Amino acid sequence: MAQLHYKISNVSALTGLSADTLRYCERIGLLHNVPRTAGGARRYSEENLISLRFIQRAQKMNFSLAEIGQLAEMREAPAQACREVEEIARIKLREIAGHIHELRLLQDELQTLVSQCLDSHRDGCPVLEGLEKKPPPE
Repeated sequence: MAQLHYKISNVSALTGLSADTLRYCERIGLLHNVPRTAGGARRYSEENLISLRFIQRAQKMNFSLAEIGQLAEMREAPAQACREVEEIARIKLREIAGHIHELRLLQDELQTLVSQCLDSHRDGCPVLEGLEKKPPPE
């Protein structure tokens, strides 16, 4: 028989989230309807686990907690919210593309500095000197 309610320690083990993070998700309203025992201990349901996985996946896609809250609300009526969710996702996709571009520029710059280390036969360190310089305009 499947367990219908999980202790916080079980949920922590299943999700990799700390007990503090689980409590925080509930406190800020990302996780709703967490049943409690008569003594006040949380007992997480399968639906709570699904919500936590949703939150984790959205975080990995770089959505902020506020955006995740907005998306979580839209889960209640996904057909009606689909266009709005699509727009939010498109904005996030553009942000991620910008981050990737920035990371590639940083990668190229760092590679150049490391290459200078290999070619350097002088005093000083090209990497440290490069970090001291003003960044190039974007």
